[in-house]
Amino acid sequence: MTDLAPGPNSRRKSKYAPRTVPDQKLATSAMIASLDAEGRNTVSAPFGNALIDMAKTRDDIVGLSADLAKYTDLHVFANAYPDRFYQMGMAEQVLISAAAGLAREGFTPFATTYAVFASRRAYDFIFMAIAEENLPVKICCALPGLTTGYGPSHQATEDLAIFRGMPNLTIIDPCCATEIDQATRAIADHPGPVYMRLLRGQVPDVLGEYGYKFKLGKAQMIHGGNDVLFISTGFMTMRALDAAKALKADKIDAAVLHVPTIKPLDVDTLRAEAAKTGRLVVTIENHTIQGGLGEAVAADLLRNQITPNFRSVALPDEFLDAGALPTLHHQYGLSVPAITTQVKAWL
Repeated sequence: MTDLAPGPNSRRKSKYAPRTVPDQKLATSAMIASLDAEGRNTVSAPFGNALIDMAKTRDDIVGLSADLAKYTDLHVFANAYPDRFYQMGMAEQVLISAAAGLAREGFTPFATTYAVFASRRAYDFIFMAIAEENLPVKICCALPGLTTGYGPSHQATEDLAIFRGMPNLTIIDPCCATEIDQATRAIADHPGPVYMRLLRGQVPDVLGEYGYKFKLGKAQMIHGGNDVLFISTGFMTMRALDAAKALKADKIDAAVLHVPTIKPLDVDTLRAEAAKTGRLVVTIENHTIQGGLGEAVAADLLRNQITPNFRSVALPDEFLDAGALPTLHHQYGLSVPAITTQVKAWL
């Protein structure tokens, strides 16, 4: 895809994003890019390569895409196993229906497209053909949340909210290359349907340096701290870790609790950590403030009479601008400077 010129670096007022954030020099104008790759180790196509590795010993692994194999990293699997790859064209409903049929025949299908197309176009087909039948179809989608600058047509800022209400569906939002590799293997063994958000291309490797091991349905403490508890998911755990380092310079001690499984939530760990007194609890997600991790955590804590000082970093409930990703992330409060500024204001 061709890089386009960024939109104006406006700072739209929103009650969910910082009103004022420090100036930030933007190094790229890419509208779709590998996130946070500068200065980090990266891994090429961890999702596709994990499928290749599994397929060596599992004949049930097959891949399908709705004309987006190259943009979901499924093309590397297609090149290695062309007889186990199905190109369904730009027809997401057909993609999902075919995946359901393959699952009924004993296969473990990995169906890929963009998150907007799975959540908006194919929802009823996923509900009726896959979730109601509890079939082991793995729906793995690129461009979740604000990971593209192409505007509302491609920004799946509400995908978690859409899918959280679907029975039987497990929802995964991995952080980095290490977790994508591990989560892809874990969901292949899961007996039911899964929706997993994907980062693609050269994916940063962040959690590997912490000795992290993905566990389906489990939240894990990555970094301890006594003043702030970040509860984060997806690539925003990268930002939470960077924000914790930045806050350390101001003598603010921040913990980072990574929550890769959005449904079912690891409520035992969340309740135990949120109940510890004296910490500001901040959920951080690449998703609208409506219906995502923040609301899921807040609702569970309140139902269990756990009431910490609670705030959320999330995207606003509005159609977002098009433009360069670094510009948009800063504009909507997802950049590290924006997060640290907001946290210090809340403290």
